[in-house]
Amino acid sequence: MSGVAGLRRQLGGFDATTVGIGSMIGAGVFVVFAPAAAAAGSWLPLAILIAGFVAYCNATASAQLARVYPTSGGTYIYGRERLGPWTGFIAGWSFITGKTASCAAMALTFGLYAFPGYETAAAIAAVVLLTAVNLTGITRTALASRIIVSFVFAILAFLVVVAFNPADAAPVEALQPGPGWGVLQAAALVFFAFAGYARIATMGEEVRNPRRNIPLAIGAALAVVLVLYLLLGLGLMNALGARLPGTTTPLLAVAENVGGSVGTFTVTAAAALATLGALLALIAGVGRTSLAMARHGDLPRSLSRIGSKFAVPFVADIAVAVAVIVLLLTTDVLTVIGFSSFAVLIYYAVTNISALTLSERPWYWPRALNLVGLAGCLLLAFTLPPIPVLVMLAILLAGLVGRAVVPRKQDS
Repeated sequence: MSGVAGLRRQLGGFDATTVGIGSMIGAGVFVVFAPAAAAAGSWLPLAILIAGFVAYCNATASAQLARVYPTSGGTYIYGRERLGPWTGFIAGWSFITGKTASCAAMALTFGLYAFPGYETAAAIAAVVLLTAVNLTGITRTALASRIIVSFVFAILAFLVVVAFNPADAAPVEALQPGPGWGVLQAAALVFFAFAGYARIATMGEEVRNPRRNIPLAIGAALAVVLVLYLLLGLGLMNALGARLPGTTTPLLAVAENVGGSVGTFTVTAAAALATLGALLALIAGVGRTSLAMARHGDLPRSLSRIGSKFAVPFVADIAVAVAVIVLLLTTDVLTVIGFSSFAVLIYYAVTNISALTLSERPWYWPRALNLVGLAGCLLLAFTLPPIPVLVMLAILLAGLVGRAVVPRKQDS
């Protein structure tokens, strides 16, 4: 679009990968294993693999499209270009509403771990602080993500080792297999813990050599996180067994067996940093999708303003922060996780449909992956509890009605 200020390409492949890993290793890894185990039982590893495979299909679709459209906005842009403006709007609106809910989930998880009893106030403070960090530039966001990911990954790797070699050698009662439908419900929950790799694509306008670095960063980030989650799930089953579904903070339970208060403090610190790292990247991603939609007139044009000093969409970032704070004051962590999971799965359904229209693709990314990804997204989305599904369907419908009835400037 001529006459529109552009963002600076400042991220290399390693920076983009760490932003993606930091986006995934957030609240999900600390909250989803217990309810997922309650649904799937001893089939928890299968649920993790299903969620990881659906995420892989989505990642390949995102990577293919990002090579063709290396600009900010992710599937909002892909849907517009491949399927038309209405489909693009559905993707963009799903992303913004779902990921705004994710921001609230990350912030609340931080508050619950770091400041129990004052979680809402702590969550609001975290949103304000990290929005300020984003407003100082994307390279600072990437640097902060790299530092946080390094520490959290080390702690989680340590917990994997501890879980497979618990200090308490007493045998534990094994998890029993859950119903087949429970495996799908568990996979839908675990998918929340994977969502994040698309943050790389939404920042495509800020990645150097995007046709090479974006696909590599998406694939590398997803592979690292899949292996980590699978090992964590197996380790928790080994250490806690049948206690896992009823353990609100299973990683803390494992840490307590090893280091008492020291272990508890370390895991709490890791949880706090992981959620802050994911929140940092999420705010940036939602802001940049809002920027792209505003450029096309699907959101107020004021959201497309980019600061001259740090080259960031400061109006969009501030608007996202305000929306997150409203959610923090009116809802709870489990509710926003349900909202986020449904909306993000719809977003990736559009991603897969858009990728199906591509005529040129690498041999190792066939159309079959896009078809499996589309079916997987829809199946998992509608295994979620009915209230989040109905609420998010109503919000998506409201967005479509608003786009139809509110006067807009024509796309330029």
